Amino acid sequence: MNLLWKQITILLLFGCFFGLSSEETSKQSMDLETLTKELQVLKQGFEESKAEIKKAKDEANWVWTCIAAFLVFFMQAGFAYVEAGFTRAKNAVNILMKNFSDLTVGAIAFWLVGFSIMFGPQILIGLGVGAPNLAENLLNAEDGMMDPGNYTFFMFQIVFAATAATIVSGAMAERTKFPVYLVFSVIITAFIYPIFGSFAWAGLLGKSSGFLETLNIGGGENGRNFLDFAGSTVVHSVGAWAGLAGAIVVGPRLGKFQPDGRVYPILGHNMSMAALGVFILWFGWFGFNPGSTTSIEDGAFARIAVVTHMAASAGALGAMVLTWFLFKKPEIGLTLNGGLAGLVAITAPCDNVSILGAVLIGLVAGILVIVSVLLFDKVKIDDPVGAVSVHGVCGAWGTLSVGLFNLDTGLFYGGGIEQLIAQAIGVAVAFVWAFGVSFLLFYILNKLVGIRVSEEEELLGLDILEHGNEAYPVSK
Repeated sequence: MNLLWKQITILLLFGCFFGLSSEETSKQSMDLETLTKELQVLKQGFEESKAEIKKAKDEANWVWTCIAAFLVFFMQAGFAYVEAGFTRAKNAVNILMKNFSDLTVGAIAFWLVGFSIMFGPQILIGLGVGAPNLAENLLNAEDGMMDPGNYTFFMFQIVFAATAATIVSGAMAERTKFPVYLVFSVIITAFIYPIFGSFAWAGLLGKSSGFLETLNIGGGENGRNFLDFAGSTVVHSVGAWAGLAGAIVVGPRLGKFQPDGRVYPILGHNMSMAALGVFILWFGWFGFNPGSTTSIEDGAFARIAVVTHMAASAGALGAMVLTWFLFKKPEIGLTLNGGLAGLVAITAPCDNVSILGAVLIGLVAGILVIVSVLLFDKVKIDDPVGAVSVHGVCGAWGTLSVGLFNLDTGLFYGGGIEQLIAQAIGVAVAFVWAFGVSFLLFYILNKLVGIRVSEEEELLGLDILEHGNEAYPVSK
């Protein structure tokens, strides 16, 4: 911009010097000062226009990120409907209360300490874990005024934290005490999720960086760091591994596994509700993945939306075909979970994969989720909605797939094995942290107060005895 003004000034002076007669030179030289002042005013106007354009871009990005956050917020309704539909009618109110509480209780916990632990100045510098503090101490500008960019970021992160928490609900559905679940919901959003998030995403706010962000596998300028663009592992697997720990400690539902080794299918009460929940989640994922750009510049969100949709479609198709082959009929529940598996898997690599890569990632996820569900049944771990298979197993697959399909660093594109190693380290750390801490916590809670409802309550349903209400009351 400064070079442009110099060129304009030189041209004007050149024109004035050579285009005027000698007798006019004296008069025009007196006007040069006026012309220079006018040029300065014009330059100032251009600079102000540049500032206004930057402000408009920033505000557009804030609006886009907030809209994306609102879509992710709406995903909570999708989780509630999927989980309620996949479980029995006598526990529907309990499921709805848990999902609603994840959003509300979790938001307070994340505001109190979770956000600062995840993104604040670190206690363990270079490793992770920020100093606990209220969120606004990181969000406000130095003069104490609100920084709209930071508040936008906080809104987006709040709904991500709620997503991680609510996955646990599905894995432990139909036999867990509500008060105990509330305690765990607070702990996962205040500590478990944020601490791992500080390992992998601390640098997003620019105040610190976690060790997974700086692994530098391979060394040098081209060293590879852990990549999880929108949270296949950071959000989904962390919630799922916590849910797996809870499912193990609380034990299977009554009658699920027979003494002779047979697995008794406990069918959900409303597939229409479950299907609508999946549609809501699919819709919300267009905020989850594209919204993680936090920007509309360069149109990257459009490419991410496309690969997200294609992976989900491939996942659903793969699951449907496999159930048709295994059970001689296309099974609705597993097909719906296949779509979700594709969505979870594409969440980590979605910023830099081709459409073909996305289809392959989703297809593998759709097959993997069914294999995983059958395997968990085989080892007698009861996951009523398939949450661990969808979010844990397929989240891990999606994170690993970055090391294979990333267009810049993936093994299949000549990037070497370093990225895959970095991804494997991140997946392993997430499992050890989330599963280990959650198992210990559930074990302690079980010893202190018990985490499972009584046999009578489980048979009658949690709605009446835990909440004094029914999802489908019969008029008398």
